[in-house]
This record gives sequence, structure tokens and C-alpha cells, in this order.
Amino acid sequence: KVEERGHWSKTIEFILAVAGAIVGLGNVWRFPYLCYKNGGDVGAFLVPYLVLVVTCGIPLFLLESAVGQYAQEGSITCWRKLCPIAEGAIVCLGNVWRFPYLCYKNGGDVGAFLVPYLVLVVTCGIPLFLLESAVGQYAQEGSITCWRKLCPIAEGIGYGGVLILIYSCITYIVILSWSLLYLVFSFSSQLPWATCNNYWNSEFCFSGQNDTSAWSNKTNTTSAATEFWEQRVLAISGGIEEIGSVRWEVLLCLMAMWVICYFCIWKGVKSTGKVVYFTATLPYVMLLVLLIRGLTLPGAMEGVLYYLLPEVSQLADPQVWMEAAAQIFFSYSVGVGSLIVRSSYNNYNYNCYKQVLSSLWLCALNCGTSLAAGFAVFSVLGFMAHEQGVPISDVAESGPGLAFIAYPQAIAMMPLPQLWSVCFFIMIILLGLDTQ
Repeated sequence: KVEERGHWSKTIEFILAVAGAIVGLGNVWRFPYLCYKNGGDVGAFLVPYLVLVVTCGIPLFLLESAVGQYAQEGSITCWRKLCPIAEGAIVCLGNVWRFPYLCYKNGGDVGAFLVPYLVLVVTCGIPLFLLESAVGQYAQEGSITCWRKLCPIAEGIGYGGVLILIYSCITYIVILSWSLLYLVFSFSSQLPWATCNNYWNSEFCFSGQNDTSAWSNKTNTTSAATEFWEQRVLAISGGIEEIGSVRWEVLLCLMAMWVICYFCIWKGVKSTGKVVYFTATLPYVMLLVLLIRGLTLPGAMEGVLYYLLPEVSQLADPQVWMEAAAQIFFSYSVGVGSLIVRSSYNNYNYNCYKQVLSSLWLCALNCGTSLAAGFAVFSVLGFMAHEQGVPISDVAESGPGLAFIAYPQAIAMMPLPQLWSVCFFIMIILLGLDTQ
């Protein structure tokens, strides 16, 4: 006798779980950087973004959700049961994930990012999101068993999605360990990345608090936040030939985050459904607090204008559309099976029309969070550029550089820096937990 699969006790638990998965660190540090990387053009970037959301994001989102609800199994077994002739789809899916990412990594001068982003959200993101959600609910299995049931020859799609999720989990848990360490340091009487009076600082360290002239001549200087990140947290060695030492503090934080993740899901959907009430809502409170604080800082409007002013001529550049597509697939979690798994815990007879409305709300929440995070980040970067007397392009960072160097450095310049630092890293940790 097959054991009956558990279900979400309330619809809101499913909605919050999916919201926590699709609204994460990518919205906070990747989306604003892509806008900056593309010339700071949030206005022009919206067109391709919305196009891809409608044509790719929402369809894939709905597809995976429906598959999961139908199969009632995980991602690997789900694909084994779907369509025997669909195995070749994994190649196209891999191209969708890998090719735009390589274009993003290789970079270049890309403008008008938000315009294609919003266009692709409407034409790709939302439809795909809805399709995956519907398939998950229909199959009532995870992505592997779902495809095994619906299309046995396509079971490899489920395994491929699980492999992507494994790599993502390994990456995010390390980011969470760094964030936890920064959170602990945030309770210090003086933020350690705010001064150059520490044992890890070099003679070229500048904090920006005592001497502002050095910021205009930074040839041989390093910010205190950068030295804290590279020398105190990571202890970067001189080269690949040097093994370096174990960072015991980071290791302890890594173990702590794995334990926290375990207890968030150890009872399956029952514990996860309760945890998401906290982890999926509190980050928005923190983001709102940081947004309000950022917009009230001197120089914030310079950062906001840099974020909003468009360069419409860049819409003809295909690089813009590829980057927008990469952001949508990444942030909507389509194609990796996570939507199928979450939707598989919905009741089989759950109203699909309500599912569409919920999915549209989640997709709108994802886009809104990205936009709000952009305002929060660029207002603070504008403040930091104003304080240092340098262009915003000189203080903007991507990925870990934004979360662990640029933003902490800006926080150190604010009144009550410990408070804002705690708020920021709690938000990062909760977003990362939801993504995990």
C-alpha cells in the first residue's frame, strides 16, 4: 500500500512557500546589479523583462506547479511518468539556463535592461510559472516521479532539475554562513568593517570616516569593508598554490545554517508550512525598513535617478533580452522541479482558476520585490557616492560584493549602523532560507 502523500493544511502555506522560493537573494542583489550593469536603466529594462515574464516565466511556473500537483511526487520520478519522447527537452532547457548565464558572465555594455525584463515576464515568466504549478498539482508527485509517471523517457529532466537544485543549495548555504557571521559581528559596539584599527587591516586601508580626500585617489587604497571581507572573513591566500587555513568561524556558521535548514523541513510539509509564515513575510518588513531609510539619506535621489533613467537605444541589443531571460528563469525557479514539488502537496481537486490568480500574484510579487530592492540598493549607493564624492559606478558591486562590501560599507556611514546592519543581514538570511 502506497503511503498517502501529505498536503498543505492551508492554501496560504503553499503560496508563502512558493513566494519564499521565488523571491530570494536574486531579487535583492542580482536584479539591481543587472540594472546598474545595463546602464542603470530600470525604465527601459522593464520592456524585455515583462515580455519574458509573460512568454516564459508564468507559463513555466504554471506548468511545473500543475505537474507537481498531478504527480504527487518529487521532481525526478515525476518526469519519468510524463512524456516518453520529451527527453530532448532537457537540452533546450540547459541552453536556456546556461547560455544567458554565460552572456551575463562575459558582460559588456548592456542598456535598457528593465524594459525587456518586464516584457519577458509577461510573455514568458508568468505563463511558464502557471504551467509548472498546474502540472505539479495534477501529478501529485515530485518532479522525478512526476515525469516517470507522465512521460518515462523524460525522467532525465527531473534528475537534471534536482542536480541544479543541489548546486544551488550548496551555493546558497555558503552565502547564508557568511551572512550569519556578519550578523554576529553586527552586534559589536563598533562595526569591524567600519574602521582600519584592526589586526587584519593593511597600511593601505581607508574607512572613509576620517579622510575623504583618499576616495578621489584610490590607486593604492583599499576600503575597510573590502579588507574585512577578504582578510577577516575569507582570509584569501596569495594564490592557488597556497592552500590557506580553515576559517573555523565560517565553518561553524555553515554547520549552524545546515542545522537550521534541517529543522525547517524535518517534518516535511507540516513544518515547512509553519516556517514560511515567518521566513516569507519578515524579509518584506526588513526590505521596507531599509527602503524607507535609504530614500531619506543624502544623495539617495542621485542613486534613484541613476536607477530609473533609461537608454531606449539599447533595446536593439540582444544581450539585454538574454540577460532579462536569465533573471526571470533564475528568480521564478522554473525548469528545476521546485514548483512541481511544492504544487504536488496541493489537493488534487484544488481550483485551478484560483491557482492562476495565486500564481499571478506571486509573479507580481517577484517583480515588485526586484523593483523595490533596486530602489533600496541604489538609494544607499547614491548616499555612499555622495559621501565619498565619487560616481555611483565606482561604488556599485555585484553579487557578494554588493551584500558583503558595498552595502555594509554604506551602512557603516549611517547613524545607528548596528541596527541597519542587523536588519539587512536578517533579511539576507531569511531570503536565503526560503530559497534553500
